[in-house]
Amino acid sequence: MIATWPCPLADGAVSEELLVTIGEGDAASLLIIPPLFAEQNLMRRQLVLIMRHLADAGITSHLPDLPGWNESLLPSSEQSLATWRVAMSEAARHLDATHVLAVRSGALLVPSGLKGWLYAPQSGDKLIRTMIRAQGIADREAGKAEASDQMMDKGRIEGLQLVGWDVSSELFRDLQSADFPGGDLLTVISQEEAGGSGLWLRAEPGEDLKQAQQIASLIANSIPSSSSEDA
Repeated sequence: MIATWPCPLADGAVSEELLVTIGEGDAASLLIIPPLFAEQNLMRRQLVLIMRHLADAGITSHLPDLPGWNESLLPSSEQSLATWRVAMSEAARHLDATHVLAVRSGALLVPSGLKGWLYAPQSGDKLIRTMIRAQGIADREAGKAEASDQMMDKGRIEGLQLVGWDVSSELFRDLQSADFPGGDLLTVISQEEAGGSGLWLRAEPGEDLKQAQQIASLIANSIPSSSSEDA
């Protein structure tokens, strides 16, 4: 089901953002947090495929957009890590999420107190450096030349456009110091456990049925079924 959800904004207003929900089971309500920026586009088809396999296991999953993402009417240049974190916590509350699956840099937005999984989590600093490298390659192909350390300085002071995304100086600095959470509530799923190579490494969006089945199985096998809870 494709719908919208009321996302709170920093100024107290509300933005209606896209929400994809798959499943009608009651084993769990799983909040899915995609990677940020370009990897989000590369992984979206795979995440929906994972959601379909989770639905077969009786798990309802939700994939919400935040301001500046995908079909959002709000510009990415006006977003910050703090406002995204607040918005994702509100999404978890709004959707009555019992668990979370965060993918790659999406792990930076995990709401506190939720049990769940971090799939190949990535720190904010690594995300920024990856985007800087990708932008550097694109600039060289276009006949431009700017050293990565110059781009880093510019990002911290002025903000940057990185691989098609307008990243404000505030968001740039926030990401540089951001790391994903640890603790007993969250289990890391490595790419080795998922099998094959990460789809974020591809040039175009794609999907991998075996990986989707494996990730869904790892999650489903860790969530007690409603029938076992009733017993």
